[in-house]
Amino acid sequence: MISAIDVRPVILVTGILLTTLGAAMLIPALVDAIAGNPDWQVFAASSAATTLVGVTFYAATRGLSRSLSTRQAMLMTVVVWVALVTAGALPFRWSGIVPTYTDAFFEAMSGLTTTGATVIVGLDEAPPGILLWRGMLQWLGGLGIIVMAVAVLPMLQIGGMQVFKAEAFDTPEKILPRATQISGSMTLIFVAFTAACAISYIVAGMQPGEALIHAMTTVATGGFSTRDSSIGFYQAPAIEWIAIVFMLAGSIPFLIYVQVLQGRPIALWRDQQVRTFLAAVLLLTLIGWLIAVASRFYPSQGEAFRTAAFNVVSIMTGTGYASADYGSWSTQAIAFFFIIMFIGGCAGSTSCGIKIFRFQVLFGEVRERLARVLYPHGVFVKRFNGRALDDRVPLAVTTFVFLYLAAFAVISVALRATGLDLLTAVSGAGSAISNVGPGLGPIIGPTGTYQPLNDTAKWLLSFAMLLGRLELFTVLVLFLPRFWRT
Repeated sequence: MISAIDVRPVILVTGILLTTLGAAMLIPALVDAIAGNPDWQVFAASSAATTLVGVTFYAATRGLSRSLSTRQAMLMTVVVWVALVTAGALPFRWSGIVPTYTDAFFEAMSGLTTTGATVIVGLDEAPPGILLWRGMLQWLGGLGIIVMAVAVLPMLQIGGMQVFKAEAFDTPEKILPRATQISGSMTLIFVAFTAACAISYIVAGMQPGEALIHAMTTVATGGFSTRDSSIGFYQAPAIEWIAIVFMLAGSIPFLIYVQVLQGRPIALWRDQQVRTFLAAVLLLTLIGWLIAVASRFYPSQGEAFRTAAFNVVSIMTGTGYASADYGSWSTQAIAFFFIIMFIGGCAGSTSCGIKIFRFQVLFGEVRERLARVLYPHGVFVKRFNGRALDDRVPLAVTTFVFLYLAAFAVISVALRATGLDLLTAVSGAGSAISNVGPGLGPIIGPTGTYQPLNDTAKWLLSFAMLLGRLELFTVLVLFLPRFWRT
């Protein structure tokens, strides 16, 4: 029997968000109109089409309750993301910046999932509206991720995320009484970070338009640039250090920033996840520095350290900016950057990957198992951030990591079957599911693009980006017949 899932609330939310996206398209339309670029008509038409569909969805379902069951929330998350990508791809295709809708969909998916992989060649000469639209997609995607991390994923108990539901709502020291208030506060912080980053880039020498676009993609840890050479185009140490600071800022839980604003600055350091993340960044930067020095590509150790720090932070946080072709350093560098692309930042941030807290939970589980060997009758209490951990969390995390690696393996094999070479297939799969952006090798490496790939590979990678960004289970559960049955 087909499930009685009421899809009308899903359609309602999708309509509201499509209408919002349609309105957002008018911003690059205005920019192109001011610049005298005819692409303003493309954005105007895209806005009209998207808004029309959104308003139709809303009008057909308005007046309904917006409360969602768990199954409806899962369905809504996937439907909204796919709908926004489908609409967000229209300006890319209708402007002619890409030759096919496949490329347009790939670019929009990469944008909204904050992956940063691109199929566009010639960004240096691209119209200003297109460049702004790419930045806006990543900015909106990053904002959507941090809101989803608080309001949706903890409720769905995906991959151990339920631990953050307890931190946000179920403790005596509630941050704010409602999820909507928390989301609003995080949005204001997100906007403030973007403004601060843009101003910093301008001071460091960027043009205001480029500074704004890079600020949007830096704070969202997305990595889209206005230049084919990415941040490496500017050859400015100050710009790289600014990017490092704000990439790290975007990879820290935004709930903690809310606590800091409420007069508890110590919360930033007391958070176990943040401490571990920053320690891992420092350690991996030192390793990257040693690899860069051994490559003899850089005249000074200071330049090697800055280059290593920038690219390690960029790949680990899933931003995907590039300032150097680190794949040419050595085979050790290829292996090193391949491994760190899976790590990710903190839960509740714009970052991606497996995420630091899951490694902490797994380490704690292994440590407890070893302790039980020594003390079979001992009593051990699992803790995270000083709070007792539900026994279901380690199991959920273990399942997530296993499924993550299994999905990576399957996608790698599928990409290899489309005719890609081994390095491109494996690094492309890892980059897509981790929402990093650049892969490895001469085709999709830090100095390349995904344009040469065949259409089948691009659709597979688009699915992998969605899978990784929505934490796997949200997408895969829709393929289970039981999900659709009573």
